[in-house]
Amino acid sequence: MTTARVWLITGASRGLGRAFTEAALAAGDRVVAAARNVEPLTELAEKHPDQLLPLPLDVTDRQAVFAGVERAAAAFGRLDIVVNNAGGMLYGMVEEATEEQLRAHLDVNFFGAVWVSQAVLPHLRAHGGGRLLQVTSMGSGGGMATVGAYCAGKAALDSISEALAMEVEDFDVKVTIVQMGGYNTGLFTDGTTATEPLPRYQPLRTQMEAQWGDDAGPEPDTAAPVIMRLVDLPDPPRRLIVGSQSFDHVLAMDQAQADLYRSWEQLSRLAPG
Repeated sequence: MTTARVWLITGASRGLGRAFTEAALAAGDRVVAAARNVEPLTELAEKHPDQLLPLPLDVTDRQAVFAGVERAAAAFGRLDIVVNNAGGMLYGMVEEATEEQLRAHLDVNFFGAVWVSQAVLPHLRAHGGGRLLQVTSMGSGGGMATVGAYCAGKAALDSISEALAMEVEDFDVKVTIVQMGGYNTGLFTDGTTATEPLPRYQPLRTQMEAQWGDDAGPEPDTAAPVIMRLVDLPDPPRRLIVGSQSFDHVLAMDQAQADLYRSWEQLSRLAPG
């Protein structure tokens, strides 16, 4: 009989976090489901009283994160799989964003994930290893108008997670950067903070809104089977794109970047460094 694993999932009350929580419960695992507001998890907790612990947690509060992780580890005796999923969207042009908006956004999307990673590592090491999934985005490889802050936060998490993966691999802690495609998570509605629009950017804003379109994307539960397969792999990849269309899009962006470098190769090679 396979021993039930223990998950800690942040941003677990809705969207992808909720879908991953439900999938883990269905697999017979136990889950500490962390979110600022755990009320949406009430019914799920009543259905799985021995498997699910809702944990009120603001990931921007480093002290609260460390205390919350201690409670999470104590609840089921250990941690096996940690999913850094909590995040939000700051929508608007770079010039429009206030200092408060930018700092608050990065506090959640970047620093929050770092605090959780720091807090869980001693527990994963203590039990001989584990999995740390850093949920980023298909857009983390480059910025795009109106979502520059979001891309920046995810790119920063990408980079620090690459370093973290190297630092903890000797402890059998496997880090995977999960580059999610576009899913119907409510990110652009409930999870969005908007800047105050400047009229000079309205033509570009209109163009970008037309490009985004009205399609909210597939439901989050369609991504959950990929995550369940991922955590079962004995040697998981350091990066994984989740989404068929997103896979094609990311490869196309990478190729365009490579083509750009090559087009200016002669200028680059004028310097000896």
